[in-house]
Amino acid sequence: MTERIVILDAQTLNPGDLSWAAFHDLGDVSSHDRTPPSLVVERSTDATAVITNKVPLDANSIQQLPQLRYIGVTATGFNIVDVEAATAHDVTVSNVPVYGTDSVAQHTIALMLELARGIRAHDAAVKQGKWTNGDDFCLPCGPIIELCGRTLGIVGLGRIGLSVARIGQAMGMRIIASGRTAEGPATVDGLAVKYVPIDHLFQQADVVSLHCPLTSETAEMVNAERLKQMKPTAFLINTSRGQLIDQPALADALGQNQIAAAALDVLETEPPAKDNSLLSAPRCLITPHVAWYAQEARSRLLAMSAANLKSFFNGAPQNVVNKK
Repeated sequence: MTERIVILDAQTLNPGDLSWAAFHDLGDVSSHDRTPPSLVVERSTDATAVITNKVPLDANSIQQLPQLRYIGVTATGFNIVDVEAATAHDVTVSNVPVYGTDSVAQHTIALMLELARGIRAHDAAVKQGKWTNGDDFCLPCGPIIELCGRTLGIVGLGRIGLSVARIGQAMGMRIIASGRTAEGPATVDGLAVKYVPIDHLFQQADVVSLHCPLTSETAEMVNAERLKQMKPTAFLINTSRGQLIDQPALADALGQNQIAAAALDVLETEPPAKDNSLLSAPRCLITPHVAWYAQEARSRLLAMSAANLKSFFNGAPQNVVNKK
C-alpha cells in the first residue's frame, strides 16, 4: 500500500530552490505552501505521515486523524505538536536536532559585528552623499569598537553556542558561559571557557548571546532585573527563542540607555504585531527569523527530515521525541 504523506507548510522550508524528491520516493505526497489551523484535519485526512514546520498539530486534530502514524517536524523545536496526545494515539513524532549550527552561529556573529561596527549606518551615509560632500577622507557615523579583548557571555553552550564561542575566541574575545555545568574554568572541545552563575554573566559580559532552549525556567529570563545588571556599553543578542526575553522590559531598557544595543532574530510572536514595542525601540536591530535560513542548512534539514520518515517506514524510527 502506498503511504500518503502530507506537507502542511512547504513554503517555510522550501520556497522553490530545493527538491522534495526524497519525499516523493517514499509515497504519495500532497504539498501545501501554507495551511491554516482550520484546514489541518481536512488536508491530512487519510494521511499516514504529516510533515510540518510551524503548523500546529494539537490534540483535537490528532484525534480526528485515525490513519496518522507519524508527525515529522522540520525543525529542532517541536512545541507545535501535542506530543502527549500523539503518544496516546500511537503516533511517532520526530524532529531534526542538528542542521543549522553554522548558519545560526554565523548570523549571530554578523549581528554582533553590525552592532560593533555600524556597517548599515556608514553605508547609508555614503549613499546619502555625506561622504561626497564631506571635508575629510574619513566619515565616522557613530561609535566603532573592537571586539578583541572584550567578554562574550554565552547563555547555553550547546552546539550553536559553542560555535559562536569559537568564532568569538578567534576574534580575541574572552569567553564566559552559563549553564548546568559547574562553575569555574573549563575546556570544552579545545575551547577555553569560564563557567559563571548567570547573574555574573550578565554583569561581566560586553556581549550577551542567548543560545538556550525555551523552558519554564528560561522563559523571560532576560527581564528588567537582569537588564539592569548589564553594563551600559553591553550588547544583547538573541538568535534562540523570542520568549527568552521580556520584550517590554528590553524596550524600556533601550529607551533608558541601560544597555548599548540589542540585536534579535526572534520575537515572542512571529510575525510581530504592528504595536510591538521593540519595532520602535532605539538601537534595536531585528532580522525576521532568518538565522537558520541558509540554503545549505535548509538542504540538510530537508534531507534529514526525509531520512527520519524513511527510517520510520523501515521500522527503525530515529530522532523520536516521544518515547512510547
